[in-house]
Amino acid sequence: MTADATRRRAIWQILLLAAGFFVLVAISIASVILVNRARDDNALVVHTVEMENQINTLLLEIRRAESAARGYLLTYGPQFLADHAAAVASIMPAVDQLAQRASDNPVQTENIRKLRPAIELRLSQFAQEMDFVKRSEQGKAAELVREAGSGDTGASIRDAATAMLAEETRLLALRTAKADRTQVLASSVTIAGSSCVIALAGLSIFLVRRSARARDEAEAQLRDSNLNLETIVQERTADLREANEEIQRFAYIVSHDLRSPLVNIMGFTSELEELRGDIFKRIATLGHASSSAPLVPDNATDDAEPVLEGADKQLSQDFTEALGFIKSSIAKMDRLISAILNLTREGRREFQPVQIDTRELIEGIVSTVAHQAAEADAQIRIEPLPDIVSDRLALEQIFSNLIDNALKYLKPGMPGNISVRGRTKLGFAIFEVSDNGRGIDPRDHQRIFELFRRAGPQDRPGQGIGLAHVRTLVRRLGGTMTVASELHNGSTFTITLPLKWAATNRNRES
Repeated sequence: MTADATRRRAIWQILLLAAGFFVLVAISIASVILVNRARDDNALVVHTVEMENQINTLLLEIRRAESAARGYLLTYGPQFLADHAAAVASIMPAVDQLAQRASDNPVQTENIRKLRPAIELRLSQFAQEMDFVKRSEQGKAAELVREAGSGDTGASIRDAATAMLAEETRLLALRTAKADRTQVLASSVTIAGSSCVIALAGLSIFLVRRSARARDEAEAQLRDSNLNLETIVQERTADLREANEEIQRFAYIVSHDLRSPLVNIMGFTSELEELRGDIFKRIATLGHASSSAPLVPDNATDDAEPVLEGADKQLSQDFTEALGFIKSSIAKMDRLISAILNLTREGRREFQPVQIDTRELIEGIVSTVAHQAAEADAQIRIEPLPDIVSDRLALEQIFSNLIDNALKYLKPGMPGNISVRGRTKLGFAIFEVSDNGRGIDPRDHQRIFELFRRAGPQDRPGQGIGLAHVRTLVRRLGGTMTVASELHNGSTFTITLPLKWAATNRNRES
């Protein structure tokens, strides 16, 4: 999966989460609003029903008062009188309660304003009827009952109550319809929100499954790539091993083949040096054939140089100088061939990991160069060093080369200060060999690790193999090697090696 595809997928996932959050918030807010509205609408419906009940209760109390009054006039039963008194006592509180409930409706307020005088008039008639009864004027009381029943008071009460009931019926229809609409709207919002949530959940599942498939495909591709990479690495490793072995065989054969002509050159050079005396004696004889001067002094030995003059003398000097150059070049070539042989032998040697007391190993190396250090007026300090598991001979060659180089390239006339220190970090041992010598130009930091390459003035013995060999050994031991140095400011070689190196197939690959 490309970086752009990954970025787009991340953006879509963020947008999906944001949309889901927005939908949930919107549904929650809409649900709260609609629930409050539905509660208010239902409260109004309940209020309307209570108003209707209150109106019917008021009418029922008026009828109860009338019925009880008539029953008392007919039977003079005390129970009718008590029932009449109770009904009359509850009528005006019912009117007041009805007025209080209808205070928010101007129409009902007007109807109550018309209803109250009629009720008060009817209550006064009830009071007169009971007063006639108390005075034993039953005839007047009965006449008053008939007049009240046929008069306008009852009709006014019924008309006002009917108008109020009609208004409440109208309000009940409106408020019920509004409550129904609110409930339908709330249900619609809930259904729509649930549908959105389900859709988002489905989309999330789809994206998650697609991501899982893409991840599985990527893992499968990675596994295939790893398998292919392992195969390629094995093939390349085999090629490199074969090439390395071929190079080692070639170097070994070449060094042996070079040794034979070199021996011949050395032999013929020695013979030429022995013939030099005879050659120049003959030249001197030819040059002095017509001269009376002796060829050699009278007191000279048999090996004495013939007396040469002019061009013959210069030729003798040039001949001697040429022989010296040939002999020095032969010696240098012999050392190079020996170094190549040593490298090839070292490359074929298998390393053996053992527990090494690093301080003891360094102290042994320092003791072997103590005389050289004393001549150079140098002090070698060994600081705390970690013990490691590695190849002992390889470590001896590594530190021997580094300490020998540090002594070799000290500043003339200045006391040398060489230190070897170490520490551990994340399963590795880090060794540092520092000196206060003449240093290395930063441009030559890589050059010094190349075979037969040297940096700085070539005024010290060496073939340019030591550091290259050291780095090869460090790599075979699973480590790294770096240098930090500037001209005239000394050098620090840092070697990082595993604390516990195991002899793996590096031996066979190297």
